[in-house]
Amino acid sequence: MKRFRLGVLIAALTGILVWGCTRTPGIDTAAAADNVPAYSGPQAPSRHHQLRRNGAWLVDAQGRAVILHGVNAVWKQAPYVAPDSLDGFTAADADWLAAHGFNSVRLGVLFAGVMPQPHMVDPSYLDRIDRVVQLLAARGIYILLDFHQDLYSERYHGEGFPDWATQPSRFDTLARAGFPLNYFTPPASNAFDRFWDDADGLQDDYRSAWMAVAARWAAQDHLMGYELINEPWPGGNWPRCAGPQGCAHFERDKLQPMYEKVLAGIRSVDRDNIVWLEPQILFDFGTDSHLGERGIADGQLGFSWHDYCLPETLLQAFGLRKLPACEPLEQRVFSNARTVSRRLGAASLMTEFSASEDLVDTARLVGYADDNLTGWMVWSYKNWADPTTQAQGSGAQSLFARDTELASVKPAKLAVLERPYPQAVAGTPLSYGFDPRTRAFSLEYRTVLPGGGSAAGLVTDIYVPALHYPQGYTVQVDGGHVVSEAGAAHLLIVADDGADGVTVSLAPG
Repeated sequence: MKRFRLGVLIAALTGILVWGCTRTPGIDTAAAADNVPAYSGPQAPSRHHQLRRNGAWLVDAQGRAVILHGVNAVWKQAPYVAPDSLDGFTAADADWLAAHGFNSVRLGVLFAGVMPQPHMVDPSYLDRIDRVVQLLAARGIYILLDFHQDLYSERYHGEGFPDWATQPSRFDTLARAGFPLNYFTPPASNAFDRFWDDADGLQDDYRSAWMAVAARWAAQDHLMGYELINEPWPGGNWPRCAGPQGCAHFERDKLQPMYEKVLAGIRSVDRDNIVWLEPQILFDFGTDSHLGERGIADGQLGFSWHDYCLPETLLQAFGLRKLPACEPLEQRVFSNARTVSRRLGAASLMTEFSASEDLVDTARLVGYADDNLTGWMVWSYKNWADPTTQAQGSGAQSLFARDTELASVKPAKLAVLERPYPQAVAGTPLSYGFDPRTRAFSLEYRTVLPGGGSAAGLVTDIYVPALHYPQGYTVQVDGGHVVSEAGAAHLLIVADDGADGVTVSLAPG
């Protein structure tokens, strides 16, 4: 979900502001879903170029700490995958992302596409998703597979769940307000409540769909895992979730049990790729989360979260900008995410933010991410006629003025997002950051890998965009030395023998 418009969450503000496709014969999954073995614990990393969690860090096959700067790519309308065309996603798009330093993509995979009929997985849909996966992997871009939903299904002017997973109601005519007002209508909330209650065994089918996805891509190079659901709406529980403390009852008794059920299914076919969990949706605006208060016995978890400023979104409709309340609210989301990821024993990643042309807000959030040593994925790569976004019809969320023309990239927006950062650190990062005003960049890290182990001989890779250094750059390194060519887009550093730490400083040439 992208940031809410005026009138959408007035009721939620009461709690928050007081404290500041063609269907081919498929695969029947019903029998397989009944026999899912228990997960026995984390396994050794695979030989593939995938990411794993080690402590608080994402690490690559060499054990280096990996920082992600990426985009969301979610095609929300049938056939629920971007076509191989200029207005969709082609090899040129994958080349563009790699050339501009984006090393990750949160790729939408919709339940409605995976299982368009009850109990039946559509392998042709997985084939179409695989086309995009292979384009990204071939360019060294990490892929997060995301079961995306907004407003549950198309019946409520959203996307995600297939129509068969929605129980028709004579009150469905009430759900005509579109995104995001339909979240507050009884039909949409009832649909979510049925899912959380596992009515008609819906969660068994959801788990089976995930098992099919995990089985297909378990050994995929540059896979970084599976995000179980985008922005879970708590259904009829939402008023109790809008306060600063969130809703322990819903997350403890409804959301986490669903996660544990699907996690067990995934672990029966993929024992060690990261499984990413999201908090209930109002976490995005500053409420707390209770995930992990009952421990989850899995060593490869990720905590995926979003950061949107609700008051700013509402008041911008009146032409107001730079609302002071946004800074503490957005910082609170970072603080809450840090607490929850530690409690879960999970890696942490901001997988959505921005979705607008407010570059002041976007720049503030990427700066917070640097300060918190946190990776991010901006919403969104292209507009793709998104039916569930604040930017409906305007294209404001996209990096491009026109989806069909990569040359139409928005230069000011790109300048905020394409920034120097360490893509892989041969050790444990202590701090890094970029000052857009002076164009100075710095990185400091210890030469011990996350979780222990020597980083001797391993290379630290810093992306240095020509966008900010058109005349090149100067480098100062303490505790290490440069092994890349002068002015290279990827500045490569190796620690000196015996060095406990390395400090790198960049300035315009």
